[in-house]
Amino acid sequence: MTISRGNHRTEPSTTAGEREMLDGWLDYHRATLAWKCEGLSDEQLRATPLRPSALSLMGLVRHMAEVERYWFREVFLDEDLPDLYSTREHRDGDFEFGDADTWAEAEQVWHEEVGLARRAAAGRPLDAVSDAASHHRGEVFSLRWIYTHMIEEYARHNGHADLLREHIDGVTGE
Repeated sequence: MTISRGNHRTEPSTTAGEREMLDGWLDYHRATLAWKCEGLSDEQLRATPLRPSALSLMGLVRHMAEVERYWFREVFLDEDLPDLYSTREHRDGDFEFGDADTWAEAEQVWHEEVGLARRAAAGRPLDAVSDAASHHRGEVFSLRWIYTHMIEEYARHNGHADLLREHIDGVTGE
């Protein structure tokens, strides 16, 4: 699975159909997060410069891996999957990591989850609903709702990534 990076992000079409547009915006935001992490050391990717917040770029990538997994596979496909980082007892596990946790592992897991999310949605109509009620709300969700939520989730966290990157090395951008 490839996520386009840096200034090579593909702007979503302004005239595409709904599915192409949703895919385009979601991929654009995935590429934006990858771009915000580019060229930094493991130490910089782990940095939490916005104290008292525990936000880090590595934590955001781990969080988004969990979000991709949760909405597309656990909710939409009703897959029973083991926890990645966070658990009911340790809800912030995506943002809390030890010395053995690496950027390479976090990035690989995120890429894998994005690929699996794409496969979960492939060929399914936007008005398809989740196979079962979600685990935390007891509701079913349309694929359209999940796409829209994922775009919102990435957009919000890309704002966090902007602030983190600027505090880490002064790099700014959209």
